Amino acid sequence: MIRHLVLFKLNEGVDRDDPRVVAGVRAFQELGASIPELTSWECAWNITDRPIAYDYAINCTVADRDALVRYLEHPAHQAGVAQWKEFATWVIADYEI
Repeated sequence: MIRHLVLFKLNEGVDRDDPRVVAGVRAFQELGASIPELTSWECAWNITDRPIAYDYAINCTVADRDALVRYLEHPAHQAGVAQWKEFATWVIADYEI
């Protein structure tokens, strides 16, 4: 099993209520039901306000490395990533559990 973690930081001057952000969040919320490789799916806004904190997170699991590749290449995932590229940066970690 592999856990895929992604932490997003909104670009300077971009707020959560920006229509692009709202659409990007909606796209990610729908991924859990649309990509069969996902064995678990969580995404949400950070609830703390600390200088080092990121704004939004994805936490999901897939069965193995092949499933991770299929998830990353899935058209719905690619479409969501394209949206987020317009208003955020992110860091990831993929690790076996």
